[in-house]
Amino acid sequence: MADALLRLTLLLPFRTPLLYPETSSRRLKLSTRPHSTALVAAAASQHFQRSSGFVVHAVIAENDGPKWWERSAGANMIDIHSTKEFLETLSQAGDKLVVVEFYGTWCGSCRALFPKLCKTAEEHPDILFLKVDFDKNKPMCKTLNVRVLPFFHFYRGAEGRLESFSCSLAKFQKIKDAIATHNTARCSIGPPVGVGDIDLSDVPKEKPAEATK
Repeated sequence: MADALLRLTLLLPFRTPLLYPETSSRRLKLSTRPHSTALVAAAASQHFQRSSGFVVHAVIAENDGPKWWERSAGANMIDIHSTKEFLETLSQAGDKLVVVEFYGTWCGSCRALFPKLCKTAEEHPDILFLKVDFDKNKPMCKTLNVRVLPFFHFYRGAEGRLESFSCSLAKFQKIKDAIATHNTARCSIGPPVGVGDIDLSDVPKEKPAEATK
């Protein structure tokens, strides 16, 4: 009976319950627990092959979890969702160095660089790292002259924007050098400048990103 249920389960859509082998018995019991790991599917496949002689090709679903761009290195790494939030965050940063990364979820270079950026954020808790999704903030990004991804802006207090450049994983040293240059001890005189002489007050309302065809 267990073998019959196992064959039926492997043929049904992947969302159906999967049979899990129990360590205390040779019998298989029906389970509704999540079955996204390769270990469970492999064990069920091996049992089926031993008992029937057939080869099973199982499809493994990816584990549910945050996408690479949704991960954060800590409290000093913030996702920006609008122009208003961007300006407010810069204003509230005070004399902290602010590193802004403009990225695309579809951008391979952004994905390759991101783990190293997270590590850098962990190493510099005194620096604020902002993440801006280009597709969800296109009007603002275009106003800020972001034309290639990944792209970085460096801001600090009354000095406003200090530097901006594109960067890849192979050239990550550029980011380290910019941090070393701009993260020295200093006190700004006057209110934070934010984006400098660029006026974002007239940026049109952002529209949702369209799916790539």
